[in-house]
Amino acid sequence: MAASIGRKTVGVSRGLMMLCDTCHAQVIADKLTNEKNFVADAETLFDTICFGCTDINRPLIDDMAGSGE
Repeated sequence: MAASIGRKTVGVSRGLMMLCDTCHAQVIADKLTNEKNFVADAETLFDTICFGCTDINRPLIDDMAGSGE
């Protein structure tokens, strides 16, 4: 199982999403977060993050996808 050591977080509608340094830097560069480090556009976030970040956040992503948001 992937470890969360060294990961950074961003807020999404269902909680905190852990991102690797590269994905976190890309999310910040793309200005997907607001001043409170919250990402409102989850679909764009999912398209931006790597497979490793997708895997470690799979339960949260599945929950968000099933919620109709």
